[in-house]
Amino acid sequence: MKDFKTLQLLDKIQFIFVKMGVDYEIMRKILHIKLTMDERKVPTIFNQSSKKNKEEQKYGYIKSLWIYVLMGLMLIPFMGFGQNYLFQMSIAYAMIIFIIMTTLISDFSSVLLDVRDRSILSTKPISAKTINAAKFMHIFIYLTYLTIAFTAIPLLVGLYKQGIVFFILTVLLLILINIFIVVLTAILYIAILRFFDGEKLKDLINYVQIGLSLMLMIGYQVLIRSFEFVDFDMVVTFHWWSIFLIPMWFAAPYELLLNGDSSLFTVVCSIFAVVIPIISIWLYLKLIPTFERNLQKLLNTSKSKKEKNNRLKTLLLTIICRTNEERAFYRFASLMMKQEREFKLKVYPSLGYSFVIPFIFIYTFSRSEDVDYSVSMSYLNIYFSMLIIPSAVLLLGYSGKYKAAWIYKVFPLKNYTDLKKGSLKAFLIKLYSPLYIVLSIIFCFIFGTRIIPDLLSVLVASCMYTVICYIGMGSKIPFTKPYNEVGDAQSWKTLILLIPLGALVGLHYFLTTHISYGAIIYLLVLVITNFVLWKLTFKRTKTA
Repeated sequence: MKDFKTLQLLDKIQFIFVKMGVDYEIMRKILHIKLTMDERKVPTIFNQSSKKNKEEQKYGYIKSLWIYVLMGLMLIPFMGFGQNYLFQMSIAYAMIIFIIMTTLISDFSSVLLDVRDRSILSTKPISAKTINAAKFMHIFIYLTYLTIAFTAIPLLVGLYKQGIVFFILTVLLLILINIFIVVLTAILYIAILRFFDGEKLKDLINYVQIGLSLMLMIGYQVLIRSFEFVDFDMVVTFHWWSIFLIPMWFAAPYELLLNGDSSLFTVVCSIFAVVIPIISIWLYLKLIPTFERNLQKLLNTSKSKKEKNNRLKTLLLTIICRTNEERAFYRFASLMMKQEREFKLKVYPSLGYSFVIPFIFIYTFSRSEDVDYSVSMSYLNIYFSMLIIPSAVLLLGYSGKYKAAWIYKVFPLKNYTDLKKGSLKAFLIKLYSPLYIVLSIIFCFIFGTRIIPDLLSVLVASCMYTVICYIGMGSKIPFTKPYNEVGDAQSWKTLILLIPLGALVGLHYFLTTHISYGAIIYLLVLVITNFVLWKLTFKRTKTA
C-alpha cells in the first residue's frame, strides 16, 4: 500500500501524540484509510465542471490548489510592503481566515460531521481521544496544504522585503490560526446541532459552499484592483470593540516585535493570539461528548413544512399558469430549485455573479472619466444579469434524484408541455425576477426613473431569451438527467447562446439612440415577439 509523506512527517513527532494519550499507531491507520479515500473526492470549487474520468478525479484537492495560489496574490501588497503591520496584517489575516474557514466548512464538514464510520470504529477497542485526534489531524493536513498554497508566494515576498523574523512569526501564527479555525468551526456546529436539527446544518454548509464559489468568482476582480486601493499610510483608530476583532489579535504581534509597540492594546491582542487557540482546544476536548451525542441528529430527517395557502399567491399563479397541470409543475419545479442542494450549489453562485457583474462593468468604464448618470446609457449593463439564464436553463434538465423521473410515465400526461412551461416559469419567477427587481431598484437610484421603460424592456427580453436558451439546449424534460452528463458540448452551447444576448443589447442601444421613443417601441415589439415565441415553442404535442 502507498504511504503518504504527510504521515511519514507525523511519524517524526509521534511522541507528542503519545504524551497526549493518543494511540498513535491506530490514529495513523485511520488517517491512512481516510487519505486514500480522499484521493477520489472532487473539491467544491470543481463541482461545476463537466464529467471527469477517474484518473482526473484522483488527487482532485491537490490539483485544485492552483486557484488558491492565484487568489493568494492579493496578499502581496499587505505582507510584502509597508510597516503599518496592524493595518496590513489585519486585512491579510481577515482574508486568510475567511478563505480557510469557508473552505473548511464547504469541503471538510464531512470529516467533522462523519457518522458513517461509527458502526465500525465504535465496536473496536479504540479510545474516543484517538478517533478525534485522527479526525482533527485529517482536517489539519488539508488545511496546511491550503494555507501553504494561499500564502506561499506572499510569504516569500515578505521574507525578501520584511526579513526572517517576519517570516517565522507569520508561519507560527498561521499554525495557530488553523488550529483556532478548526476548533471554532467545530464549536459552531455544536451550537447549531444543540438547538436545530441536522437539516439546518446541511443547509448552512450548502450556503457556505455557494458563498465560497461566488467569492472565488468575484475574487479575481478584487485581485486586479487590490493594488489600487491599498494605502499603507492610513492611521488606524482604536475603539473598545476593536479587541473583539480576531484578525487584529494575529496582527498585533508584528507591532510588538517588529515596531516595538508595547501599548496595552497591542500586548493584550498578542496574548489573545497565543492563548485563545490553546483555550479553544481545551474547550473542544471538553465538548466532544456533547458533540458526538448531537451528531446523531444528522441521521434524522426533518419533517417537511407545508406552505401556507396565500390568496394573492394563488391568484398570481392562476394568471401566470393557465392550466392546473402547469400550476402543479410550477410548484414542483419551485420546490426542486429550493430544496435540491446540488442544484443550488451549481446555480446560485452564478445568480450572485449575475447580480455583481453589472456594477463591476459600470465601475470599470466610469472610473477613468466623470460620468453624468442622468444621461448615461450605462444602465444597459443590466443585460449582464441575463448571464445566469443559459446555465440555469441547461441545469433544469438535470437532477441528483433523476432516477425518480419514472413518475412522469405514471402520470396521465397527454404531453410534457405543461411540465416544461411550468419549470421555465418557476425559474423566471422564483430565481431570476427577485434578482432583477433588486437590480432595477438600485439602477433607478443611480440613473433615475427615466430608465423604467428600458428596464421593462430588459425584463421582457429576459423572458424571450429564456425560451431561446431552452430551444438551444435541446428542450430537455426537467430533472431527468444526472449532473455528470453535463458535457463540454452543453457548455459550448451556453457560450453560443451569448450571441442572441449581444444582439438584444445592440438592438436596444440602436433603437434608443436613433429613434424617438425607441425604448417604448422596443418594449412593444418585445412583448409581441415574446408572446408569439412562447406560443409557438410550447405547442401541445403528444408524448411518446
